[in-house]
This record gives sequence, C-alpha cells and structure tokens, in this order.
Amino acid sequence: MNYSTTEIKQLQSLLKKLSFNPGPIDGVLGSQTQTALEQFQIANNLTPSKELDSQTYEALQKYLLGYQEYEIKQDDTLSKIAKNFNTTINSILTANPNISLNNIKEGEIITIPYNFDIVDTNIDYTYDILEKDLTALKKRYPFIEVSTSGKSVLDKNLYSVKLGNGPNKVFYNGSHHAIEWITTPLLMKFIENFSKAYSKNKTIKGYNPKDIWDQSTIYIMPMVNPDGVDLVLNGLQEDNPYYDDLIKWNNGSTDFSKNWSANIRGVDLNHNYDASWELSKEAESLYGIDGPGPTRYSGEYPESEPESKAVVEFTRSLDPRLVLAYHSQGEVIYWNYMNMAPPEAKDIGKSFSEVSGYLLDEPTGITSYSGYKDWFIKEYKRPGYTVEVGKGVNPLPISQFDKIYNDNEELLLLASVI
Repeated sequence: MNYSTTEIKQLQSLLKKLSFNPGPIDGVLGSQTQTALEQFQIANNLTPSKELDSQTYEALQKYLLGYQEYEIKQDDTLSKIAKNFNTTINSILTANPNISLNNIKEGEIITIPYNFDIVDTNIDYTYDILEKDLTALKKRYPFIEVSTSGKSVLDKNLYSVKLGNGPNKVFYNGSHHAIEWITTPLLMKFIENFSKAYSKNKTIKGYNPKDIWDQSTIYIMPMVNPDGVDLVLNGLQEDNPYYDDLIKWNNGSTDFSKNWSANIRGVDLNHNYDASWELSKEAESLYGIDGPGPTRYSGEYPESEPESKAVVEFTRSLDPRLVLAYHSQGEVIYWNYMNMAPPEAKDIGKSFSEVSGYLLDEPTGITSYSGYKDWFIKEYKRPGYTVEVGKGVNPLPISQFDKIYNDNEELLLLASVI
C-alpha cells in the first residue's frame, strides 16, 4: 500500500504517543520507524513484519481517533474499566455525561478515551487531520460544539468550534493563508487544552476555564482555507478541477509547498474583504500581480470567494465584541485600520503584547487593505487584531510550534475576558 508523507508522519507521531519510538517524525519509513512498527505489531498480536501492511494500518487507526467504544459487561466497574484501558475515571465520566460513578448498566455502550492528547503538534496539519481531531475532541469533550459554518471552493467544510455560554462573544480564526497552516494546530491545541482544563476544573496560567465559560463564548474557525492548506501539504492532485490553471498561476511549477498563500482559485483570502478593497486592487500592479496566483491577488470583487464570504456571514451571525485573525510570521500584533479602531483597541493590544512578547504595530502598504481584521474594524468599530506568530520564512517549520503556543496561550485566554 502507498501512503503519503503526511499519513506516515501522522502514524509516526501516533507510535511515539504509544511509546514505540519511530525516530524523527519525517514521513519516511526508515529503520527506526520499522522497528517501532514491529514492536507495535508484537504488542497487538500481529505478524511482526516491520511493514505498514493493511492489518497494521487498521490496528493503528483505532488509536488515531483517541478513543474506542466499549460495551459494559456484567461485573464491570468504572475503576476496573479505567485500569484496563490505562485511562482515568474522570476521562470516562467526561466523555459519557449520561453515566455516573455508581450507575453503569450492563450492555450499555460507552466511549473510552485513551490516555494521550489528541492534537498532534509535530506533524503537517492537513484538513483530514483537522476533521479527525474535531471528531475525537467532540467525543472526548461532548460539552464543546462543532459546526459547519460554510464550504470551500472544493466543498470542504469550514468548521467552527464553540467554547462557553457567556454573553461576551469573541471569534478567533486561522489559516487564511495556506502556507501559514501552523496557525491551525495552534488554535486546535488551545481548544484541547481549554477543554481538558475545564473538564478537570483546573486553571491555565491563572485563568479559570469555568469562569470564562460562564462569562464568555469563544468561537474558533481553525482553518479558513482548507483547499489551499491541502495544496501546500499534500501537493497538487491530478483530479483537482483547477489542475492546469494552478500550474499556470504558479508560474509553471507543480511545487506549491513554499509559496502558496491563496485559495484554490488563486485568490488571497486576506485581500478579499470589503475594506479598502479597491486600494488593494490598485496596489496589485506595484507587486507585479495581474491575476490569480500564489499571493496578493484580491479577486474580482470583495467576498468573491466562498471562504471569505462564509467568514463574513459567520461574523455577522455572532456579532462578536473582539476578533483575532491568526497568521505567520513576525511575532507582531496589528491593531488598527484607517484610524477606525476604537480608543480601547490600542490598550487591549498593549495587554496582548505584554502577555505574548509580540510587538504591537500598525500595518503599512498593501497589507493595510482588505484583510479580515480591517473589515471587522470598519464594520463594527470594535477591537480586531491580526496576530503574526513565529519568526522566519513561511511556511514556518513545525519545530517552532512549542514556542508559538507558549507565546499565545495567555493571549487567547485574555482575549476572551478583556
């Protein structure tokens, strides 16, 4: 069987979580990964072939979701079940709100979460992985709400996650730009860590998720541009309806992994909002842009793309007090648009700068126009921010993830209550 590099990386990461050391997470079935596969096969009573054969692949799949369904037997107790599956009673109760410690029934099907985190932060984070992780998080933490808030050009779902039930609504989004896909696992890891702390009644950096839950509602769209992200990470597939156009728009190259920011129609989604869109259009010629391509093309008209239109409609449905649009790179927070931001916006931005270590700044040139936060500030006269994570050349290596997450976790918490 043939597996993609992203699939192999995902399985290598899983083997590592299961305590079978695959060596570097590099997408290559090298000797260390083969040894880890053999150890997994022996532990699971499979033929020890060192190969990623169909039986081994199927056996690994059940662990990828991070949980399994279990039918309660006559003499079972939650303590016994938790011990047999190397998990905790609290995890089982959280995943199954319809049962209690002393009230389980023979024949009932329950969800057993495995004793490891769901969201991987050491792999290429594709749309398929996003879908798998959202399914797993919803199973493990049924109090979160997962919805579809629109569709991409290629009919992929634009998922949104709701945390909390409070009156103060905020909205965070990531991966407007395809090569900035590292912002998706950032938001997904935040969802997981917030949900875990909420379920265990623990604080994060001094913030109590239960208090936030009652005070605010956090809406998160982790991947605005799934078609573009998959183009960057999985490459151009022959059945793509824009196959020939994409190669033409990419200056004849079939390598989209290092330069492609746009959606699958070659439109830069963060230049497709109705906020000085005409100025963005005029500036295209200064950057040598004359049509669809990897970056900066603003589209035929504002919200010409289903992704940007869906984000606008979702925002209008929420009427949030504050928004964060996550991008990479630069370790900078942009806060203003045409001096339309309210007086409090700069002070809030200073607080974000203090907790993240990022510079607070105002954009210049073509980056000043037609972005999501620009549209939000223009439309609502409320605080909106573009947060540029990490430093270097896009796409940032996943090795930067831990620092990026540590820099932004408190910002994400603070934004929900400030």
